[in-house]
Amino acid sequence: MTREEVFITLNEVFRDVFDDEEITVNEATTSEDIEDWDSLEHINLIAAVEQEFGMKFSMGQVVTMKNVGEMADIILSQI
Repeated sequence: MTREEVFITLNEVFRDVFDDEEITVNEATTSEDIEDWDSLEHINLIAAVEQEFGMKFSMGQVVTMKNVGEMADIILSQI
């Protein structure tokens, strides 16, 4: 899977979790960029990403992710 394919899939997951077809994430997207991205939705998002990609984030990875680009890096390292 390429980085571009990861982002295509991440966009679908984000749109589904936040119920907003207008969302488009990129390398620098953070919770500050998406209105409904709070701590509860973060948990839902992590679970949805793990399910979509068939992998698990460690707690350390979850707490150190600063943006969607870092999320993509972790996904690519595990698939």
